[in-house]
Amino acid sequence: MKIRDNMWLENKNIYSNQPLKKLDQKKYRLFRISNDISLGAFQLELPEGWIIHNMFNKDLLTKYKAPQFKEQHMDPAPPLTIINEEEEL
Repeated sequence: MKIRDNMWLENKNIYSNQPLKKLDQKKYRLFRISNDISLGAFQLELPEGWIIHNMFNKDLLTKYKAPQFKEQHMDPAPPLTIINEEEEL
């Protein structure tokens, strides 16, 4: 992992309005690494509406792999709004 890489953010510590955790997205959209804080921590470029800390452990990040076939391409999910460290759909 290095600066400017695109990463998926796991949903482990971000709470949403979904009634059950298993119905929620497993990974939130792609984010770009803006700074390498230490060996295991990275700072991400988050949208302005998100009111959460922008530093995450490397265990919560998964490297983005481009789809091999155009049929695998999915449109990005609509932007999420996080209020008081909770996500609102």
